[in-house]
Amino acid sequence: MKLDDLKCVNDNIDLDEYVDFRELVKQNMEYPEWLGDFSKNDLVNMLNIGSKIWIFYKDNEPVASMMLIPSDEDALRKFGLDLNYREVVDYGPMFVNPKYVGNKLQYQMLQKIDKYSKMLGYKYAVGTIHPDNKYSINNLVKAGFELKGTRTFKRGVRNIYLKEFN
Repeated sequence: MKLDDLKCVNDNIDLDEYVDFRELVKQNMEYPEWLGDFSKNDLVNMLNIGSKIWIFYKDNEPVASMMLIPSDEDALRKFGLDLNYREVVDYGPMFVNPKYVGNKLQYQMLQKIDKYSKMLGYKYAVGTIHPDNKYSINNLVKAGFELKGTRTFKRGVRNIYLKEFN
């Protein structure tokens, strides 16, 4: 399955649908705590400060989603990264409908969000992943991310991965 063959919605996202889609994915995950839990209010606030959500559809069914979050000084401090926050973008939750897992959609989303991030002028991308989430880790490493450390956050332990755009 190719991400480019799916319908992409990235403006005027229906946040109720997004949250429902995320919950569907979480209900079908062995470790649902690996996926973030932004509330609808959190999402509204994040979108208002420059975050962006994409949802990819086959017919009217959500297949995959990704999120871009502009960094701030506090986030980089929590990640243990000494960089100019204006040059760093955080790759937020990426998830795939359980019916479509195994189609390399997460890796394709990484390629798409990398291209978008570079177009916006970001020099770095950061992603956080639970240390046992081998599939997501493999996708980030394959996409050029490097492990920079491990931190404990409210939602648990996360590896911090960083990619420098060339």
